[in-house]
Amino acid sequence: MDTPDPMTDEELSEIEELAGAATPGPWHVRQLDDDFAMSLVAISTVPDTGTGERWPDFDHRHIVAATLVQQPRYVDVADERWDENAHFVANARQDVPRLIAEIRRLRRLLESTDQKPEEGPHQPHKDTSFAHAPDHAQSGEAGGPPPSPRR
Repeated sequence: MDTPDPMTDEELSEIEELAGAATPGPWHVRQLDDDFAMSLVAISTVPDTGTGERWPDFDHRHIVAATLVQQPRYVDVADERWDENAHFVANARQDVPRLIAEIRRLRRLLESTDQKPEEGPHQPHKDTSFAHAPDHAQSGEAGGPPPSPRR
């Protein structure tokens, strides 16, 4: 697998703008039912109640996206990873901004130690895995918050 070109500051800002324009979080996975009592896996701005509400007993305005809509069957991925996809999308709401912040923090750390990552398109990127960063960066002691537990 080819290593992609390093991400530019402009690309990072574009991703940040997309995340900032999206519906505010947190987002949650909800297990609902459509009007025929068929499964509906949705990403919502409100948490799942565990009761599998059946439409119209849930507010559709809270639904950000769906990974499975069975009746009519128009959202149904072939690999049947509805729940996994829903959890990925729901977690991306907070994970993408955190990843952007972490990339910026690490870039500042590299700049403060006078180490510059390779920049620019079409230059080969070497996976140095913190080879140029201070030893404490390898141990996770670089000063950032610990990772939050996954749901």
